[in-house]
Amino acid sequence: MSDNPDRDDATLGAAGAATAEPDRPLAGEVAGRRTGRKLGLIVNPLAGMGGSVGLKGTDGPDILEEAKRRGARPLSGERTVRALARLTASKTPFRLVTASGDLGEHSALAAGLDPVVVHRTEPGASGPADTKAAAAAMALSAVDLLLFAGGDGTARDILSAVGDRVPVLGIPAGVKMHSAVFGANPESAGGLAALFLDGSPTARLRDAEVMDLDETAFREDRLSARLYGYARSPYERHLAQNAKAGSRADDNAVLEAACRRVAARMREGVLYIVGPGTTMRRVMKSLGLPSTLLGVDAVLDGALVGSDLDERALLDLMEGRETRIVVGVLGGQGYLFGRGNQQISAKVIRKVGREGIIVVTPLDKLVALEAASLRVDTGDAEVDALLAGYMRLHTGPDRSVFYKVSA
Repeated sequence: MSDNPDRDDATLGAAGAATAEPDRPLAGEVAGRRTGRKLGLIVNPLAGMGGSVGLKGTDGPDILEEAKRRGARPLSGERTVRALARLTASKTPFRLVTASGDLGEHSALAAGLDPVVVHRTEPGASGPADTKAAAAAMALSAVDLLLFAGGDGTARDILSAVGDRVPVLGIPAGVKMHSAVFGANPESAGGLAALFLDGSPTARLRDAEVMDLDETAFREDRLSARLYGYARSPYERHLAQNAKAGSRADDNAVLEAACRRVAARMREGVLYIVGPGTTMRRVMKSLGLPSTLLGVDAVLDGALVGSDLDERALLDLMEGRETRIVVGVLGGQGYLFGRGNQQISAKVIRKVGREGIIVVTPLDKLVALEAASLRVDTGDAEVDALLAGYMRLHTGPDRSVFYKVSA
């Protein structure tokens, strides 16, 4: 319940949901006109904090405290502001409703918008129950689109609250984003929201998978994914990401040979940062070394010098050493960086440079991609721009292709 039930911005019911809204122009509107569609905004302020510090998520209070202890900082608010900046730059009229404080209000104000708060929580509230209650309030407020910042866990919470009654669109801000409800990056999410709110026929609704991994199993190097349902979500092939595709059978002899070739060509005195995934596990196997399937390892002179490393540990190992990064392509989504390998941060990539990146991928993974280019979402616009353009991808022992990378 609001402390001031007579305030102008909203009248709140017992559960914190809006029962009425003010008759005044809101974000993106011209005074005296009510042409804009209504956008709901929810931010999970804790999303993504475990990525760069190697925790693979922030589900649970103990993991969150460990992330803070390791120096993790919130990122979702900044990414929300980037999405809202792209949305407002489109000049699409819209009315914005949100939740109080860090759950949306602060990001909206930072983006220069004038939101209506339709759900209030205690300061510092940010758990799943708060997300679900805020989403329910958005549904009662009859939003045309619910824009949220978070990862797969946030998508799950919102789906459980609104089902397919409200179209939803995610600003990617988590560690594990395997669901198909997210924009390709924050700016893409803002642009896609603008197209949808403007009624563009290119931003059609689709049934998008909401998936999530068991973080406990994830940290134990085991993949345990589950499909939780389908949400209605705007889609435009250049702006939205697809769900992560599973790996194909492990009998790809050409890929095995490509991984052996990469391993054999590793130079003495050079540090090799090896990313997560089954393709990278093949590289490590070719070296005769154990690997972290879902983490980042480091190799120097044929020896494992670091396992399941975070950003800080990688930077320490890189100090004074020539370094290369070896990564694969995320199946179904086509990401090189920014999905599940945030330990290889923009700072790490900047120090290595574009020419120091080695990409190994099976050719059929490229053929299966819906987008015409690979993607990066490092959180740093300059690094994303550095990575953009055509990049050599190793697809066989003596075969490579040049493939476009888009920021």
